[in-house]
This record gives sequence, structure tokens and C-alpha cells, in this order.
Amino acid sequence: MLLQDLKSRWNAILDEIEATDRIAWIAFFDGRLHSLDSNQLLLDFSDSEKFADGHDYRDVRIRKRVVLEAAIFCITQEQITILPS
Repeated sequence: MLLQDLKSRWNAILDEIEATDRIAWIAFFDGRLHSLDSNQLLLDFSDSEKFADGHDYRDVRIRKRVVLEAAIFCITQEQITILPS
């Protein structure tokens, strides 16, 4: 799978997450797809950190990674591993 293909389905993936786990959706909704190499996805959350009242959901993202991976599989039928960011 190419990064561009995943980007084109990102909204559907986020919708799938929101339908199953609202906390995971909050943790991932502002992530930007940075790179996809050998089915390993790196997300960038620097946008959420640039404001004074930014939020850090890193611990939640680590715990909820499996929710995102399951949503990606549900939408794309691809096994993608989320790398820690």
C-alpha cells in the first residue's frame, strides 16, 4: 500500500475509529500521515503541539494503537503497524 492510498482513506478510517472507540478517535484525529514504509506507518502530531494549550495524548496513542491498526485493516484490508511517535 502507498502512503497516498492510505491518505485517501484516512477519513473513513477515522470514522471507523469514532464508531468504535471515541477516546482513540480523540487521540488520533489530528495526526498527519508522515511516512509508510514496509507497512509501518509513522504519524506526525506536531500540529497539535504548536499551540500554547496543545494536548499530548502520546500515552493514549500508545495504548490505543491496536484500535487504529484494526480500523485501517477494516477499511483497507492491509495489515499496517503504527510506529511510536
